[in-house]
Amino acid sequence: MTITVAQKAAIEEVIEIITAATPPRGKRLLSQLFLTLVDRTEWPEYYEVIPEPRCINSIKANVEKNRYKDPLNAYTDLSLVFWNALFYNEPDSQIATDAQTLKTILETEWQKRSILPVPRISPPPSSAQKVHGMAPTGPAQSSIAQPSTSKTTKLRTTALSTSELQNVKSTLKTSQHLSSPDIEIDVSGMTPDPESHTEDITMGSAAGEEIGGDSEAIVRQLEKSLPRWQGFGELGWMSEDRLVEIVLAIESHKDVAGNRLAVAIDAVPEEPTSTDLSYLSPLSLKLIVERAKSHDYESSKDFDLDMARLFEKARRWHTPCTEQYGRVLVLQRLYQAITSSTPSPGPPYVSTSNFASIQAGPGTARPVHSVDSGVAGVTAFRVSTKLRTFVDELHYKGWIIRLADWLHLSNPDDPSRPIIGQVFKCWQSDEFAKKGQPGLSVCWYYRPEQTFHPAHTQFMDKEVFKTGLFVDHALEDVIEKIACQFTARHIRGRPRAPFWYPGWPLYVCHSRYNDRERLFVKIKNWSSCVPEEVRKNEDFMPIYPFERLVYPPKVASPFVGTNAVKGPGGIGEPMERAQGEKIEGGGTGRKRARRNVDSEATTTPGVDRNTPAPIPSTAAHSQYSSIQHSPPKSHTQEDARDRTMLAAAGTLTVPPIVDKLSPDTTKHFDRSPDTNELFWFAAPPMNVAQTPPPRHSLAYLHFLATKRKNELTTGSDAMDVDGEASSSGSSKRQRTVAPPTVSEILQATLNSASSY
Repeated sequence: MTITVAQKAAIEEVIEIITAATPPRGKRLLSQLFLTLVDRTEWPEYYEVIPEPRCINSIKANVEKNRYKDPLNAYTDLSLVFWNALFYNEPDSQIATDAQTLKTILETEWQKRSILPVPRISPPPSSAQKVHGMAPTGPAQSSIAQPSTSKTTKLRTTALSTSELQNVKSTLKTSQHLSSPDIEIDVSGMTPDPESHTEDITMGSAAGEEIGGDSEAIVRQLEKSLPRWQGFGELGWMSEDRLVEIVLAIESHKDVAGNRLAVAIDAVPEEPTSTDLSYLSPLSLKLIVERAKSHDYESSKDFDLDMARLFEKARRWHTPCTEQYGRVLVLQRLYQAITSSTPSPGPPYVSTSNFASIQAGPGTARPVHSVDSGVAGVTAFRVSTKLRTFVDELHYKGWIIRLADWLHLSNPDDPSRPIIGQVFKCWQSDEFAKKGQPGLSVCWYYRPEQTFHPAHTQFMDKEVFKTGLFVDHALEDVIEKIACQFTARHIRGRPRAPFWYPGWPLYVCHSRYNDRERLFVKIKNWSSCVPEEVRKNEDFMPIYPFERLVYPPKVASPFVGTNAVKGPGGIGEPMERAQGEKIEGGGTGRKRARRNVDSEATTTPGVDRNTPAPIPSTAAHSQYSSIQHSPPKSHTQEDARDRTMLAAAGTLTVPPIVDKLSPDTTKHFDRSPDTNELFWFAAPPMNVAQTPPPRHSLAYLHFLATKRKNELTTGSDAMDVDGEASSSGSSKRQRTVAPPTVSEILQATLNSASSY
């Protein structure tokens, strides 16, 4: 394969950008020390340590002379310039710092040009890092640099020892809560203004449907400009070296029906599938198996990192809530169970809960001492504090999990729909049998398919509902970090890093859900939904704002239509409870008016209202006889629709009655520049133009003008209209002189007074 003209031009552009790079404050060229090779006579040690010396000028000349047959060869030589410098020089030296900066520019500019192939991020096989078997040092693993020709700069004459490298590596700790670019935005506190509480989500979504393409473009434009996730951190990885055994267990695992689950991972391409991934190098399960068998992994952490990246790619490749997506999550949970401090027994590995640490998920789990059907003892109404030590954060598989983080957790009932939860406490167990084991206390959020609601209910896309259920999860249940925004902020922008990155799952919450009473309650105070420690923290989940409000689209109930799904929720109405009856989690039941008395009378056993009350001394069997033989109640068919103002305005579970105007009608009316909604007036405006009074026609006015003209020009002997002789005294209208007006009289008086 030869380099095309377009690829050659792209490579030359990258080289020009590298050679012209300067520091933020200063005019010196960062590439000045990397243009040529060091003198072999002055620095013989450099050529003994560095296997493949490279410089920018020689690479530029080779590109101009078409000596490269593959663009990746040119990239390898360019990267070697910086890898060599980082290996040879002190990590804190100016040369290493410049090399790191130029290495980052090389990777960024190369990836911006889609015509160039995806490069490798790790050191090339011919680099000093690989030849000498040492891990790269520096601020990041993807940095490189070359020695200097300046004699005033201190250079290393020997390579770093293994112990030094390990000491440097042990002091580096990567935090996922990286600082995001400073952008001046107006972010309100957790308690929004009163206007935020009363935002009409239904009307907003209707407006959004008409301009859906524009809204999607605004969202894509903002997300495209947000910082990308830097990848997994340094802590929380496996320590035991059982690489081949583990990866073969994942590759060969089958479900109870004999289906091999790894086909879902095999279907993912080896090349990078999305720019939102934390890495851009080729990766597949087959490649990991080969590396494990050939002992290419220097440590179990490197193997663990590759597996985490593989599951990340598979999660982004498959559509959520599908069978293939669920298989990926089952394999990830199995992998985390095998690599935990208390691994699952096997092989073969078998679990009735899809390897989750809990026995039931949302919709089927029930609190302690619950009388409802389902698995009891899973959830609680408060966070337990017994036999545990609370900590600020936990490290697991490169994730840093802190208070108030949202997570995807393994669902034992339906792996394709991971549990959505917010961390309320991080802890380590003090129980004798589980001493030191980490865990999380999480508040569950339900999906629409995990709730009971009327069939005509509509939901926002990716909408979830906060519950009052708290569950203790093992750390191995964590699938990934996600984000959930409350409606007031979701329509205004996207969360800033490190709370959310493009590509991460993002949900929106507008209501609470009481699974005991099957009630939806709009959240009025968002601060009451998050842990107390972050309620008054203005830095909690700030946003990058949109250009305007963007409302999520509405979707129908998941239980209706051609793609209807099965529970654990379903179609249903709120539960009727007696006045004062206690409910789980505190409080009492609400007494509600019956919506349809006739339907309840046919389904609920009871005495007809028209049936006379039985005599107390009558036998029981006579009572039932009188009830059964009572004449049926006759009634006329009436309109069952609720025509009250409350029904017209809509509630949380019942959409409002809206008659949508056609585009042919709406095009004649003005719209709001902020919400794109039609202006609506309850009454006519006050400055309406007056309707002109009736006027004479032109023909009649012409007739009058002609008549008056004739009267002025005709003599005294002229005939009148009737043809009779007109006398001088009676045929003509007597002209009268109008009396002067008050203004004229006043003006005349002033004139006469001034003449004196």
